[in-house]
Amino acid sequence: MALACLVLVLFPPAMLSQEQTLALSLVIMAITLWATALLPEYLTALLFFLAAMLFNVADASVVFSGFTSTAIWLIFSGMVLGAAIKDTGLGDRIAGTLGRNLEHSYPMLISGIVIACVVLGFFMPSSIGRAVMMVPIAMALADRCQLVSGSKGRTGVALAAAFGCHLPTFAILPSNIPNMVLVGAAETIYGTSFNYTSYLLLHFPLLGVVKAALVIWLILRFFPDQVKPHPSDVSLPSALNSAQKLLIMVLSAALLFWMTDSFHGINPAWVGLSAAVFLLLPRVGVVDNKSFAAQVNLGILLFISAILGLGAIINATGLGAMLGEALINVLPLAPGRDFVNFVSLILSAFLTGILTTLPGVPAVLTPIAGDLAQQSGWSLEAVLMTQVIGFSTILFPYQSGPLVVAMLLARESVISTLKLTFPLVAITLLFLVPLDYLWWKLLGWI
Repeated sequence: MALACLVLVLFPPAMLSQEQTLALSLVIMAITLWATALLPEYLTALLFFLAAMLFNVADASVVFSGFTSTAIWLIFSGMVLGAAIKDTGLGDRIAGTLGRNLEHSYPMLISGIVIACVVLGFFMPSSIGRAVMMVPIAMALADRCQLVSGSKGRTGVALAAAFGCHLPTFAILPSNIPNMVLVGAAETIYGTSFNYTSYLLLHFPLLGVVKAALVIWLILRFFPDQVKPHPSDVSLPSALNSAQKLLIMVLSAALLFWMTDSFHGINPAWVGLSAAVFLLLPRVGVVDNKSFAAQVNLGILLFISAILGLGAIINATGLGAMLGEALINVLPLAPGRDFVNFVSLILSAFLTGILTTLPGVPAVLTPIAGDLAQQSGWSLEAVLMTQVIGFSTILFPYQSGPLVVAMLLARESVISTLKLTFPLVAITLLFLVPLDYLWWKLLGWI
């Protein structure tokens, strides 16, 4: 109901063409089904593709544009790497090493996973890549601590890896797709670039450190459990086998290329795909045909492709531009009303993310950032940076591909993420936004 009212305010029917009306109806249908989980994610994705083509909402190149996205190939590569980590026993070995420090208590386990994922965000530029690397290790840790399938503790471990790899890392400039869309659009449209250190100082104390602490606290609050002592008779072999050695070499090479992508210019997706193809080669034998068929989930690829296609349809039909214009008209921006401006700009990014998914936020709002800066009396850079607070505040899992991918890789229900996203949104809007305002004032950004 709230979503329908918001849509009617921003998109009055009289303003829409027939094509835009069909596109908006399709968007609402897909978002509603994904948000409520009435159907499996992959089935909603197939319905989205079918309806878009039957009603000629957009060209096939737009509807199926998600399949040509590098994100799809990064996800595919991550599945293969995850299968290799599991099949070779490397995940169990890493889990055993970590487990010696983390298996003493459930709070220590959850905290350690979240912290490890956040630290990885400084080295690995893709949140999906981090998820597909960390989720198999986290679930091996859950096995080691005897957190069985269906238990709250096992779900808590999956959530720690999913949220830890994604949510706090919005505060690290190159570590998430929406961040890079924002940076690219700002540089293309306005010639504005952002400094890594100043971005980190502005966002990491609250969006990084505090958000990570909140994630840990909420998991312990809503998914309490106890770890059980690891059986003493179960031990890992002292020496690495040949498959594990080879996989470590491949992962190390991939991680090196991911960390240095700004120097060599090779997209992280092609780095991941190179590693995946090598591991699938018959003579290499790390991931065989049976393991590939069992662990490469086509449903995830369909779901992410549909989300990306939804964003493309919104832009291609002009709904994104209309949303931007509507926001200019309804936001109560005025010079001298700094707190009202701050909250309004953050809410606009937050609500845009519900309608367009997270990468759509900078795509919609960056082109009108100049007008918003003029209305508010703020600098262009400050207006652009408010988007980060908005698109890092996630209400529904469908908004964030990496979040969904991580939960599906862990074979846990995506709907369980709502027990974290809903309270996190409330805490962010009621407490973190005012704190962020004071922090920005202290730093002289507003």
